[in-house]
Amino acid sequence: MAAQKPQPTLIGVPFDAHSSYLRGAAAAPPLIREALRCQASNTWAETGVDVGSAFIDAGDLSLPADSAFSVIENAVAEVLDDGRLPLCLGGDHSITYPIVRAFSRHFPDLVIVDFDAHPDLYSEFEGDRFSHACPFARIMEEGLARRLIQLGIRTMNDHQRQQAERFGAEVVEMKNLPALDRLKLSGPVYISFDMDVLDPAFAPGVSHREPGGMSVREAIAHLHAITGKIVGADLVEYNPAQDVSNLTATVGAKLMKEILGKVIVSE
Repeated sequence: MAAQKPQPTLIGVPFDAHSSYLRGAAAAPPLIREALRCQASNTWAETGVDVGSAFIDAGDLSLPADSAFSVIENAVAEVLDDGRLPLCLGGDHSITYPIVRAFSRHFPDLVIVDFDAHPDLYSEFEGDRFSHACPFARIMEEGLARRLIQLGIRTMNDHQRQQAERFGAEVVEMKNLPALDRLKLSGPVYISFDMDVLDPAFAPGVSHREPGGMSVREAIAHLHAITGKIVGADLVEYNPAQDVSNLTATVGAKLMKEILGKVIVSE
């Protein structure tokens, strides 16, 4: 008898204390959920599966200011220990660090696929080592992932190029897309999807708008190209205060639906 697949579990992570420039991403999880359930669309993903009843919604974490990362890590670890598959709704990108710390306990050979306008590899940013501009530096310093593949990058500077080289990050800049062949992977795969990888014409509700990004269709094509076993994901950096007519919430829900669809059909 085939082993039962882990049940996807949505976890809201309403945290933006390590945001630079603009706060607001902490308000995102309920709005993405609302868009995911909106009757304007249906619950079928383009992978050909109905995701409507395929996941558990664990609600939002209650995060104390002084120990938020510990709470996030422990909450994700609890879901993994229970044999379920965490899908986290952020929140700013700093939350990926404690999430991946939890994943590394179960998946020492983890491959991270990061969709992002920014490499988030700063050794520190504005005096904050845990800034949303730094999570992948912390992850790679601690050896929490075997590979880091970053797609859609279009803000590289000298420091981050040096960091990418130091950590062996596989950076595919936006100008070099598509890169579907780079996503033929094996083993456990974690997806981190920063909404600012999209061109702001498709997703204006982000704190750091970077023109020249992916279309929604390009993003879905790259998500669908990922092979291997998807063991978890996060969707981060949606800032409702910057949104227009809930457009970015709708796009975020569509992307999470497609991630759910990939999780269900992945190896």
